[in-house]
Amino acid sequence: MAQTPAEIPAAAPAALPAPAVRLSADQARRIALRAQGLVGPPDRRAGAGGVLRRLGAVQLDTISVLARSHELVPYARLGAVGRRPVEQAYWGRGTAFEYWSHAACVLPIEQWPLFAFRRRAYRSKGHVWGHPVSPAAYAGVVDRLRAEGPLTSTGLGGAKRTSEWWDWSDTKIAVERALAFGDVVVTERRGWKRVYDLAERAVPAELFEQDLTDAECLVRLVALAGAALGVATRADLLDYHRLKSAQLDAVLPESGLVPVEVEGWGAPAWADPAALAAADAAGGGAGRGRHRTTLLSPFDSLIWDRPRTERIFGMSHRLEAYTPRHKRVHGYFAMPLLTAGRLVGRVDPARAGGVLVARQVSLEAPKFVPALAEALREAAAWTGCSGVRVERLEDESLRPELERLLG
Repeated sequence: MAQTPAEIPAAAPAALPAPAVRLSADQARRIALRAQGLVGPPDRRAGAGGVLRRLGAVQLDTISVLARSHELVPYARLGAVGRRPVEQAYWGRGTAFEYWSHAACVLPIEQWPLFAFRRRAYRSKGHVWGHPVSPAAYAGVVDRLRAEGPLTSTGLGGAKRTSEWWDWSDTKIAVERALAFGDVVVTERRGWKRVYDLAERAVPAELFEQDLTDAECLVRLVALAGAALGVATRADLLDYHRLKSAQLDAVLPESGLVPVEVEGWGAPAWADPAALAAADAAGGGAGRGRHRTTLLSPFDSLIWDRPRTERIFGMSHRLEAYTPRHKRVHGYFAMPLLTAGRLVGRVDPARAGGVLVARQVSLEAPKFVPALAEALREAAAWTGCSGVRVERLEDESLRPELERLLG
């Protein structure tokens, strides 16, 4: 019988063994980049599905500037990947599902059994986000899906004009509760609307029928987070799938991650053994291979954890989309510029007709102008724009060279 959340012991963290491996800050940065698929030749054969399996989670968000964030993530690693292959990787039947991980995320379908601990936790509460719903409404949603097949909330008759959660209808609350509990699953989007189906029908039987204990779920999720991060502090591991301290402490010794010491981090760290082996094979730093030059979504898993981003890259980055316009520093959807394994600037992009507009640009140093031009040209080509217009440049002395390189 599977453990309930209350049955996981909230043990105090065990005494840490002395780390046998010591890493420089640069080595840790390169290991993290390689783990995230941003060093080395892009695996275009594996495509967007390979990116999803490597990262373990791709965060969803409604904001669309150059593209939606879930499209920007594979683009950052593969280059000009088409929208259709991304949609097929995320919402092709039996390939992935949506659930609450770091936030609302697309997850590889193989991870369905690993989130049983969270589904049980929601079910033990008996509600989702404090919303009451009648048993009749819940049963009605499940019965409709069983009889009619996959439906959107509109098809279920539960949509309202507003998308704000506090104005959800009883039907919308019921289907979201069924999603949290695991009776319903989202494996498709139509016009950005979730398409709900019965989990027993949509999840492959060999996965649906697995009944892992909470401890088994957590051991595997921590190991996967460690592999996606390469090297991580306790706080990093907690953040990746938004685990609780007691959950991590109970399973970290069984995760297979090894203690390491990272110069300048000031906190104990753990590394994925495969990441360390790759670092050794690459001469100790996991730095061989071509580094991507690209713009990153603020929701990209390389940088979604802001304290980790500042610790590894020295950049304090915040999403300012919900900040009043007059208080924004770097722009509505400022995207960090990654080149040579470092974050060296920011671009706040937009599109106007067939032109990619860089509304606001900042760079750490003039030597990064060619990288900026490369990233802007590639982003323009990917989004079908015929040119680039730079509006505000923090250092206007860089404009002549930038415009020359942009052609």
